[in-house]
Amino acid sequence: MSAAAENTVPSGDADRSTVTAADPRARRVRMLALLLPVLAASAAFLAWSQPWVAATLDDGRVVVAGGDVAAPALPPLALAALALVGALALAGPVFRVILGLLQSLLGAGVIAQAALVLTAPLAAAAPRVTEATGVAGLDGVQVLVTGLSVSVWPVVALVAGIAALVIGLGIAATARRWPERTRKYDAVRTVAVGGDGRLDRLDAWDALSDGDDPTAR
Repeated sequence: MSAAAENTVPSGDADRSTVTAADPRARRVRMLALLLPVLAASAAFLAWSQPWVAATLDDGRVVVAGGDVAAPALPPLALAALALVGALALAGPVFRVILGLLQSLLGAGVIAQAALVLTAPLAAAAPRVTEATGVAGLDGVQVLVTGLSVSVWPVVALVAGIAALVIGLGIAATARRWPERTRKYDAVRTVAVGGDGRLDRLDAWDALSDGDDPTAR
């Protein structure tokens, strides 16, 4: 074996050692990037299912508007975030950046929905007041409402939206640090060959599982 060949093997071994040492941290980054959006979307769903605004009318009745009335766009945003997680699991580095930015946009949508209710609770409760009294229009509803109270759930939705926005930016920033995808999802397979010229047994087994013959290369 030549001197050049002898120098090549240790270099490859050193590269593999570096990648192996970084793998646990890369796997943690990937796991958090896939788990945290699910938690944020779940929190948004939970908040949406709860009462958001209670309006007291001039006759003493209390009309409650839930997230289904106050923030109707919240479920589609949360569902889109959950679907995005499935795409992230298979995406390459470039698409991870795109999906991370999309996750941030979805978080911004959740923030907007919650902020609208927090800043204008009367408008959020108006549809329920109209159902109870038959009076339509914000001005007419305002005359009938003598008191408004906002629950903690719009705040929960707001926090979930902020979290989703920050998580999306984090995904975009760490997209290239994730470990490589599982080979069985790749259309073109490259089977690793060891330093002794033999096929890597795990890669060869994966190739056979997908119907490829690694010995044909």
